[in-house]
Amino acid sequence: MSLLLNPIRTLSISPLFPSSKAHLFLSPNSKLRSSQSTKNEALPSKTKKKIVLFDVAPPVSEDANGIVENGRVSKGQRKLGEVPLPPPLGLLRKGLKRILAALSNLPLAIGEMFTIASLMALATVIDQGEAPDYYFKKYPEENPVFGVFTWRLVLTLGFDHMFTSPVFLGMLVLLAASLMACTYTTQIPMVKVARRWSFMHSSETIRKLEFFDSLPQASIQDLGVILMGSGFEVFVKGPCLYAFKGLAGRFAPIGVHIAMLLIMAGGTLSSTGSFRGSVDVPQGLNFVIGDVMKPNGFLSTPSEAFNTEVHVNKFFMDYYDSGEVSQFHSDLSLFSLDGKELMRKTISVNDPLRYKGITIYQTDWGFSALQVSKDGEGPYNLPVAPLQINGDKKLYGTFLPVGNTDSPNVKGISMLARDLQSIVLYDQEGKFVGVRRPSSKLPINIDGMSIVIEDAIGSTGLDLKTDPGVPVVYAGFGALMLTTCISFLSHSQIWALQDGTTVVVGGKTNRAKLEFPEEMNDLLDKVPELMNADDNTA
Repeated sequence: MSLLLNPIRTLSISPLFPSSKAHLFLSPNSKLRSSQSTKNEALPSKTKKKIVLFDVAPPVSEDANGIVENGRVSKGQRKLGEVPLPPPLGLLRKGLKRILAALSNLPLAIGEMFTIASLMALATVIDQGEAPDYYFKKYPEENPVFGVFTWRLVLTLGFDHMFTSPVFLGMLVLLAASLMACTYTTQIPMVKVARRWSFMHSSETIRKLEFFDSLPQASIQDLGVILMGSGFEVFVKGPCLYAFKGLAGRFAPIGVHIAMLLIMAGGTLSSTGSFRGSVDVPQGLNFVIGDVMKPNGFLSTPSEAFNTEVHVNKFFMDYYDSGEVSQFHSDLSLFSLDGKELMRKTISVNDPLRYKGITIYQTDWGFSALQVSKDGEGPYNLPVAPLQINGDKKLYGTFLPVGNTDSPNVKGISMLARDLQSIVLYDQEGKFVGVRRPSSKLPINIDGMSIVIEDAIGSTGLDLKTDPGVPVVYAGFGALMLTTCISFLSHSQIWALQDGTTVVVGGKTNRAKLEFPEEMNDLLDKVPELMNADDNTA
């Protein structure tokens, strides 16, 4: 007769026990005396559960170690109805097993991860995405860098675009294969074994476990009720008991492998299936997204959103009190090719525009033109050229010709600017005249001419990209954090055997090795002591 204890629900065990078989609900009733004075006068209410007895036992088989497991087939035996494979399929199966065993080798996986990390580090040393002439000069064959790297090696192996090179992608595929092989050959079988409930019929076997103890004058049913109240799943068959908890911790390694596969798949999709582009657009002009986007890899596929037109309505900057630039903004409108406005947003650094998988970032700024009036005529648009760019320190200049413009020695008024808020003017002799702010409408007299700075027209520097791998990478890292936390859950197993009036108890856990004996002692202290041996058979 089989006895099953479950603190959570009435068991759904239709595969093991036919529904036509009757079952009986009984409540244990024994005269007990506590082994402690007041600690265990009454069991907690949550442990007072009914015991479900079934008149049919699940199929079991016993091995040489005295362990009987549900549904296990002894080594060397073939399952009922199993047909041997033909020789070709048998050889193929053996070959696959050998390949899986080789791929799931732990030192191999560690070597693969070390190689991938080394290639990523090498990509930070070798400049990526440059023209071939750059590598010809930097990595000459006559003087190899580090004695190894020449332009021929860099370009042949694709180290100039490391993350899409065959070497890097091949290592990712090999690591993914190792993770999947380890999951299939090691982690999944371990979960299947952990899910089986088993019984030990030998007290000597129980005493070989990490933890064991004996309870004289105790009942195995009372032990099962105590274990149920502590969150264990409990199974009882005759004088034998098996209990476990923390099975979710066994699934954590599989989740970690899946998370790593997602991260690698997302990174590969980002490097081989994305588009990138950059553009400097003066205020008031526009461009088509598809004209500036360039594919990163062989999986890059343009979308309909590439036919969208971007119009720069306005570009402006914020300044600190010291006059330094603090932030710059671009007022952008998106139009379809038929002129319909689809979206409008003012972007700034760290506040991009997103539209149908395309992200537009504000990354830089420039000086495009200066509007100037001379003696009431104009305004004239004077193109501005960068004279010096050193990080954030920029200097722009332009020139307003005066007199005969066909003369080989043309003279004029020079204008310099660090940003869009102030213009420094010099006369025809190069002498400083004054400073004016755009839009101030204040004229300045230079060599008998009245000059007015009407406006400073800036240009916005935009970076555009599509990255279909970002959601996959985020999902992978989220799963990795979750499964890492789950992996700290201990999978604890307890076996017990009723040997006359004595209950022999043993257990083991895969984590929390120091805390497990303390937990077991606390649980065993709660088991009540029987009044006499006859009550144990009631």
